[in-house]
Amino acid sequence: MPATITLDHASALPDELPEGALVAVGVRADHLADDAPGVAAELAAAAGFAGKAGQTMLAATDDGVRLLVGIGAPAGPGEFRKIGAAAGKAALKAPAFVLDVLARLEPSDRPAAAEALAEGVLLGTYRYEAYQAAPEGVRLEAATIVAKGGARVASAVRRGTEIGEAVSYTRDLVNSPGGELTPREFAKRVTAAGEASGLEVEVWEKAAIKKAKMGGLLGVNRGSEEDPRFVILRHRPEGRPKGRLAFVGKGVTFDAGGLSIKPSSSMESMKNDMGGAAAVVGAMLLVPLLAPRTEVTAYLPMTDNMLGGDAMRVGDVLTARNGKTMEVLNTDAEGRLILADALSVAVEEEPDAIIDAATLTGACMVALGDKMAGVMGNHDGLVERVLGAAERQGELAWHLPLPEHLRPTIDSDVADIRNIATKPYGGALTAGLFLREFVGDVPWVHIDLAGPAFASAPWDEVTKGGTGYGVRTLAEVAASWTKLPASS
Repeated sequence: MPATITLDHASALPDELPEGALVAVGVRADHLADDAPGVAAELAAAAGFAGKAGQTMLAATDDGVRLLVGIGAPAGPGEFRKIGAAAGKAALKAPAFVLDVLARLEPSDRPAAAEALAEGVLLGTYRYEAYQAAPEGVRLEAATIVAKGGARVASAVRRGTEIGEAVSYTRDLVNSPGGELTPREFAKRVTAAGEASGLEVEVWEKAAIKKAKMGGLLGVNRGSEEDPRFVILRHRPEGRPKGRLAFVGKGVTFDAGGLSIKPSSSMESMKNDMGGAAAVVGAMLLVPLLAPRTEVTAYLPMTDNMLGGDAMRVGDVLTARNGKTMEVLNTDAEGRLILADALSVAVEEEPDAIIDAATLTGACMVALGDKMAGVMGNHDGLVERVLGAAERQGELAWHLPLPEHLRPTIDSDVADIRNIATKPYGGALTAGLFLREFVGDVPWVHIDLAGPAFASAPWDEVTKGGTGYGVRTLAEVAASWTKLPASS
């Protein structure tokens, strides 16, 4: 269970602290004597502590033993997520934790910093221990943020806690083994979480998917013993909505590659191939809190990609929901096939815009590495909004093009389109061009988060395994939604 985070409306530490509490104090760069009196500068230098944002050091001060937490000069709001994570990791063995790191901020800066700090503590202390016989001894149960600022700061701490919990929920989904998180189980968990958050939930089973003529989803599912699901989550605001936004998430619960089978080493992290759908779910759980006046609907196709006796074959032709035919020339390029159906359904409801999130291509990781997502789309203004939201939320993203000269490489000799290009170059871009065929004139952005959805090693607030990438960006887009201008 994550730690409970509360706010103490005070300008200084309380006289009585929880038993065994570890107290963290913020130290500005080059202000050790002022912020942590009693700590020898030589000791701090020997430990490599200089007050840089995110640095930590346990030391005896004039006020007792304290966890010194570097806050930079001081740090901006975004850096406090990193600071909270670093402090939380250092306090994992403590039964309680008190953070006094915001006192030297300007009052106007405290709400945003408090929100990010609360997020960081939760995300930095996240652990997935469902299958460990002897879990790591994480005992942190409560964290108190000391900050004077009244209702605005209190609201920010609550909001940061909600965001941290939503990202942690997404991490849990991504970290769940593919044999456990089947499409049926995925839909069951999403239903429970969505209803608890006040969302409308609709689950289509295989018969409904067939009736809806979702040939891409059905084709990918042919090699599986597990039936597919198609889940719709919907937030309807009271009164007239200020906008209508659609999210689409790739939900491949395990990707063996189908008959174009992956080598074993490439399957090791393929339980994460539903990371796009998981990110959308996490964002949707926040919509009632952060974007109550915007109508937001999520479309989640769910299946695994296996090698059963009637598995989709190379050369098969599938018909998507919108009637386009798709020639399958690599069964491991399956994500775009199920997204084709989901995007088609989203278009039918005529939203203001569509954003899809998918662990779609290894080519995007080749281009951008494993910490940055690729963003591409058919509307410049929407692309800018997504990139801006990602930057504000500390999620790395980069704008990739959809070059028209590559479009002929996905022409098929026997169908309307083929699922891989005739040339092995620009794989992330040709995947984006493929998806563009299913959105028509609706403003649309595609986020390829194949790299940052899953971490091989921890950094900042990110823990090893599922990262929850995309939750904050998508939620931010919904929270700040306004009518789009005409695309340039």
